[in-house]
Amino acid sequence: MPSRERAASGRPIDASAQTSYARGRDAQILETTIGEALADAASRWPDLVALVDGGPGNEAQSWTFKDLLALSQTLAAGLAARFAPGERVAIWAANCPEWVIAEFGAALAGITLVTVNPAFGREELSYVLRQSCARGILFQERFRDRDLAAILEEARVDLPELTEIIPLSAWPALMAGEYKEVLPTVRPTDVAQLQYTSGTTGIPKGAMLTHRNLANNGRLYAETIGAREGDVWVNPMPLFHTAGCGLVTLGALQTGGTHVLPRLFESTLMLSLIERFRGTIVLAVPTMLIRMLDDPTLAARDISSWRLVTLGGAPVPPELVARAEALGPNLAIGYGQTEASPYVAHTVPGDPDPKWRATVGQPMPGTEIKIVDAESGATVPAGKIGEICARGYSIMKGYFDLPAATAAAIDGEGWLHTGDLGSIDAGGYCRVQGRLKDMIIRGGENIYPKEIENVLFEHESVADAAVVGVPDSTWGEVPAAFVRPSNKVAACEAEIIAYCRARLASHKVPRIWRFVDAFPETASGKVKKFVLRERLLAEKK
Repeated sequence: MPSRERAASGRPIDASAQTSYARGRDAQILETTIGEALADAASRWPDLVALVDGGPGNEAQSWTFKDLLALSQTLAAGLAARFAPGERVAIWAANCPEWVIAEFGAALAGITLVTVNPAFGREELSYVLRQSCARGILFQERFRDRDLAAILEEARVDLPELTEIIPLSAWPALMAGEYKEVLPTVRPTDVAQLQYTSGTTGIPKGAMLTHRNLANNGRLYAETIGAREGDVWVNPMPLFHTAGCGLVTLGALQTGGTHVLPRLFESTLMLSLIERFRGTIVLAVPTMLIRMLDDPTLAARDISSWRLVTLGGAPVPPELVARAEALGPNLAIGYGQTEASPYVAHTVPGDPDPKWRATVGQPMPGTEIKIVDAESGATVPAGKIGEICARGYSIMKGYFDLPAATAAAIDGEGWLHTGDLGSIDAGGYCRVQGRLKDMIIRGGENIYPKEIENVLFEHESVADAAVVGVPDSTWGEVPAAFVRPSNKVAACEAEIIAYCRARLASHKVPRIWRFVDAFPETASGKVKKFVLRERLLAEKK
């Protein structure tokens, strides 16, 4: 029988001492839309600053919640004049205020927003636009040194359904139009966004996320981390990812927070914005935090306002937790994936139980998590490693136009099979061990890359590490390690191998070593391990 445990905040958690199952506290799941959440915020905090352009320059433009609603309603009317409710419109741009207004405008117009990474090339862009059947696109003409307008012009030749091309340079004219369209009724269960999976294992799929999914997940995330009215959220996360446009944008919106939006992630800029705007909350991926902690300007800055940093998107080594806490802010860790809008588990800031540092916390409110045997589907005993499954209000409707992939991901009882390996203890704390497909089987022994990566990360000459499995004629598979050396201490392969041998069983010590300057990463900071594996396989040819 499940036992009633309590989270650090005093909120009850259902967990089983025998099996790997836990359920977050009961929560009020609002039957609301993103547009309704914006209108509610404008009613509650009309004159509070909602959004700040954190781009370069000293004249940071800002908008109140009342301003944001008015601009979003204008854009919604402009979109409604061009598109029918339910049609899909892409946005291909880096972080900018227009992106946030487009998110709310599309939501108010009942249009599904297709989010596209501005780093995509022609083939990737064409795939997303074709697969999503996008009718229109809002786009930024240039991104860094790339001509996005030229790339789109080439791609659209093969996209007959793409009939409306709207560059952000046309934004003033779009917003100045006189529109008579009446905005449609939007339902909480309507699809608000098509968010394409980050593709750590191959071709992305479009997760259909509803207004109900996104609005509730953002609000409950904000409540879980203790966000409050007047908080200043400095957001380095890309808006085309659920962390940026969901957790931060909708979390700050529903708790009366100010959203400071840098146009790109740069560690010195982030620290400057925290100092300048007295930032209190930062959601980031571990690589971002590492760069901020290593930034040469850190020591000279007054960042005493920074109360909390929450990390997600990639494994968080215990050493990084210790470094962050030494700086001053509380730290919390979340876990999820695009298909879950995105979070299904989170630690609670200030948890007195020290074991949270090695976990991703307990299930989010209104969410169930269980660990199953990947082959039999049976729930495994508490503490045993298996596939993480989640169920609750935040789970996607499915993958757009991919029924077979949807059926493989969500079973008949509504459980999302994440493809991640993990465990749950008797207190409901979840641990993530890596991707199911990343598990290495050497001579019948299971090896979890995260265990090796955590050991490597503790070595002073290692800034970051990724471990993959590669074929071996004798053992079937063996671990291979990619290491990004620290700038502080010179890396020595023999020394690192000896370090691993002293801390790991011999069969877990990587047989192949590669030192790299950077890792291939998704926009959410996850290492594309399939790319690393392909590099090694190519070397053998």
